[in-house]
Amino acid sequence: MATINEIINNRKEKINYIQSFGGKAYPIKTKRTHTIKEALLSFDELSKSAKEICLVGRIRNMRGHGGLAFIDFQDGDGVFQAVFMEDKIGEKGYEYFKETFDIGDFIELKGILFTTKRGEKTLEVSGFEMLAKSLRPLPEKWHGLKDVEERYRKRYLDLLFDEDIKQNFIKRSKIISSIRGFLQENDFMEVETPTLQTQYGGARAKPFKTHLNAYDLDVFLRISPELYLKRLLVGGYERVFEIGKCFRNEGVDKSHNPDFTMLEFYASYKDYLWLMEFTEKLFERILKDVFRTTEITIGENKVDFAGPWERIEFYSLLEKYTGIKYTEINEEGLFNKAKELKVDIPKGADKANIADEIYKKYCRPNIIKPTFVTHYPKGFQPLAKGFDGEDKLANFQLLIAGVEVVNAFSEQNDPAEQERVLKKQEELFKDGFEDAQRSDDEFVEALEYGMPPAAGFGMGLDRLSMLLTNSATLREIILFPLMKPKEDKEE
Repeated sequence: MATINEIINNRKEKINYIQSFGGKAYPIKTKRTHTIKEALLSFDELSKSAKEICLVGRIRNMRGHGGLAFIDFQDGDGVFQAVFMEDKIGEKGYEYFKETFDIGDFIELKGILFTTKRGEKTLEVSGFEMLAKSLRPLPEKWHGLKDVEERYRKRYLDLLFDEDIKQNFIKRSKIISSIRGFLQENDFMEVETPTLQTQYGGARAKPFKTHLNAYDLDVFLRISPELYLKRLLVGGYERVFEIGKCFRNEGVDKSHNPDFTMLEFYASYKDYLWLMEFTEKLFERILKDVFRTTEITIGENKVDFAGPWERIEFYSLLEKYTGIKYTEINEEGLFNKAKELKVDIPKGADKANIADEIYKKYCRPNIIKPTFVTHYPKGFQPLAKGFDGEDKLANFQLLIAGVEVVNAFSEQNDPAEQERVLKKQEELFKDGFEDAQRSDDEFVEALEYGMPPAAGFGMGLDRLSMLLTNSATLREIILFPLMKPKEDKEE
């Protein structure tokens, strides 16, 4: 069996062979007239007229004997069969094809369409050219689940060999297009805000830090666009949204990735109650646009997204699954209860965040159908409005199949209260709670100019796509997830 280097060298020799005949292994243009999809849709008309067309694609299979050879070739729309006949293209042309082309090569084919005796739609080749010579052979068998990391490293091969994976990424694209269309139809304006920030904020997360040489300044990759989007509300825009990358320097698991795609939108003069109804309508639109149904399979469960969805308070959920009555227990008691329940608590976490860690382990996994979990304790979302005289926020999270998909709330627009809460968060950070929301004096100053009451919404589009395509992990639905460099050189 030939080694990979021998195969590459052999194919390089074929490039020289092509050039010796005045051809090119990587020409600058093609004379393509139809996609494979177009050829199939117009097959009867084209075959009846015997009109010569030009198709292109990658060779996926080759077979034949004597003066007859068949190939299957693939473009972005589909797979088609072509036949090379020695008595049609001549002895030299047929020999040139056999000596030059391999599975994996991109080829341009001219000819007419016909149906074989077996009823197969086929292109009878009258002329052909190389479009791109592949130097490495496509694997005879792809590793699949036996080598998951290799699939992610070489996603281009994963897409070639696994049609389900390819279709999932098409669905992801359609999901994002549906969201964008729905928001624009509801008078939201798409904007862009800074990815490099001098002060990170808008979420509870650890940032990536880097250095800007031009200013000799340390900056952060954003963990959220929230604080800048709210500045736009101050500036007079009533409805804004952004779809873009965010970065969090945290663990990697089924539902977390260091860089991810976030949707955030803000609507002036609305609150979290309006936002729940709007969220139901948004999901109904996505499901109908992409799946033509509101019921899909997630994991082993059939999940119906038809609204209205259940709404349950955080405190009720916590008591149901752990017996803890949040309002009747102090911080020390809750911490001891967490230890009893074998829940890991981050250093410096306050009462609200201790409760959140317990909730994530004991409550969240039990929520399968779309459910709004409302009214988290104050301190959990430092940028959200709270109810006067009650230890609860005007907020919700949307859970689906045990996964947090949406985080939303009525936005805090009282600058004095926001400053007080942020200073408390800064104290938590100094005490070692790395996920604390950092204080941002420039944001507070913007609020002092006046921000209208507003509702804000954040959703991880990777998580959403993972759930709706029934993928096992985020990495299955991120085209090129970050991977550790391989230590061993490829043989």
